[in-house]
Amino acid sequence: MAQGDRLSQTMRIDLIPDVPAESQAGKKRVVVATPTQRHKKVVGRPAEGMAVVDSSDAKYKELLQSLYDAALICDMSGRILDVNVRALEFLLYTREELGSMTIFDIISGADESLLKMLMENLENERFTLIQAYCVRRDGSFFPAEIAVNKLNLGGLRLCFFVRDITVRRQEQEMLRTEHNAIQNAGNGIAVADLEGILEYVNPAAAAMWGFAKPEELTSVDVRNLFSASDEFGSVISGVIQDHSSWTGELKARRRDGTEFDVQASAVCNRNSDGEPVGLVFSFVDISDRKRAEMAEREAERHRVMLESLGAACHHLGQPATVLLANLGIIQKKWNIDDEKIKELIQNTIEAAETLGQILHKLNTVNEYRTTKYLDRPDGADGPENRILEI
Repeated sequence: MAQGDRLSQTMRIDLIPDVPAESQAGKKRVVVATPTQRHKKVVGRPAEGMAVVDSSDAKYKELLQSLYDAALICDMSGRILDVNVRALEFLLYTREELGSMTIFDIISGADESLLKMLMENLENERFTLIQAYCVRRDGSFFPAEIAVNKLNLGGLRLCFFVRDITVRRQEQEMLRTEHNAIQNAGNGIAVADLEGILEYVNPAAAAMWGFAKPEELTSVDVRNLFSASDEFGSVISGVIQDHSSWTGELKARRRDGTEFDVQASAVCNRNSDGEPVGLVFSFVDISDRKRAEMAEREAERHRVMLESLGAACHHLGQPATVLLANLGIIQKKWNIDDEKIKELIQNTIEAAETLGQILHKLNTVNEYRTTKYLDRPDGADGPENRILEI
């Protein structure tokens, strides 16, 4: 690798702090000397001696003080030689106090082994990034991203540029929490671009459509997941154009071609400038609910039909009884010699008795079941070919 390539690289170090959760700074892990011993090495050094170049160098001072990050200039042993105003604000120390300290007192968990690693790394690489916790004067901690490089400022110096990443860490934790919530949600969640092409799908949505992995659905047009793709396409266009939201029920089509009912919600996804960049979808499989609602409606329909059937049996039973009684009187009281008429009367009596039996059975039916009425040549068995089973 060429020297120029090596200088463009950056090494990252994650430094585990001693006690970042405590309010007071704990004892540092020091290999050679304790923080107190290191302080004794610089006792008596005047504060104005922190400057690493001549104080008349106004450009150096102006650049140092204008930096957004806290800057600490140290010698090769880690002793702090100069700082900017931002460092005083971050760490709550005075310039004089920092002048009697080392970088090990600022970075929790740091020791001489860190310096050795930094110097070895900076021989070939331009920067080293450290993720660590820094200790303030009041003993509190804050997460920091520290960029370290080596400069020749009238002698080799280590420059530590400290950035407080508390807000960033909080945002990352919030994003991680939200991501975990979405990943483990029971509802399907998906994100698509402005063209409706899926960019993210959570496991619940993948399982809903019969895919083993969420990645199998990425780059798929969300319209193709629904039976009425054109209808859902109109929904997507309306949400994007109006910057609004939509909720409705649709028929979806699984990977194997089977259909199921889904309640879908779509909302316009916007960037930090408020511009639409896509859509966020939420899906709920409502097939079980639909089946339950259908079964409930069917049960109610059967109940009404049975009640109507009972009422009809009651109303038909009375004239059937009168008809049967009158036929019996005619058969017994009147002397009818015509055998044909006698046969007709007897057949009518038997039919009336059968009608009474049927009405009795119908009146005692407590479950509405149908059976096929006729066997058709084509095997059709539609609703018009079904009769009540008694």
